[in-house]
Amino acid sequence: MVSQTPSVDLIDLAKAERDRSLPPLLFVLTVVTGLVDAVSYLKLGHVFVANMTGNVVFLGFAVAGAQDFSISASLLAIGAFMVGALAGGRLGSGMAEQRSRFFVIAILVKLGLVGAAFVVAIAMVDGALVRYGLIVLLALAMGLQNAAARFLAIPDLTTTVLTLTLTGLAADSTLAGGNNPRAGRRLLATGSMFLGAAVGAFLVFHIGVGAVLALTFMLLALNAIGAYRVWSRAPSAST
Repeated sequence: MVSQTPSVDLIDLAKAERDRSLPPLLFVLTVVTGLVDAVSYLKLGHVFVANMTGNVVFLGFAVAGAQDFSISASLLAIGAFMVGALAGGRLGSGMAEQRSRFFVIAILVKLGLVGAAFVVAIAMVDGALVRYGLIVLLALAMGLQNAAARFLAIPDLTTTVLTLTLTGLAADSTLAGGNNPRAGRRLLATGSMFLGAAVGAFLVFHIGVGAVLALTFMLLALNAIGAYRVWSRAPSAST
């Protein structure tokens, strides 16, 4: 039997360490989801930039003539989200063996998109053009984030939806005959999105959209630093 060399063991340990380090960064992105959806729903016309299930439902409402819902806003958010996800998918397919490096690049691109949204929010007067510009920028960012989370494939940390997370909490519970796998992670993911939505709504109502986007930008900047440290920690940067 041939044993692994010490260098291979070190790389395996580094990969395991990276996998342990990624969930906290994804929890931060889940908070970001709550923040930006608070902005989009409360200030951009009852539309989501992260939750595409909601947008499809809102589009149905708008087509049926429901007040306060916009066909154009819903379609724009869905389209921009898909473009962001497409960009993330293309980036990921070219870096299939470099998960952490891909994550760093994705966060940096998202940081740029949120920074642009912040500039638009504070530098331009209110109006349809500003509203649609913010929808596009934020939906692009969230599509990219969703693609990155999908690429990393950390269980129960999609960062933008909680339906399967909450289903898992119930369906895998001891009451259902399960053994509660990753119950803590699922609860933290749920709490993270709740926290982001609550803080985002408070800032929107009491300060303004710019404050929410500034906080989002700061969290993403810290996340980018954390992601870079995860990527650069191992002896080989191939994962």
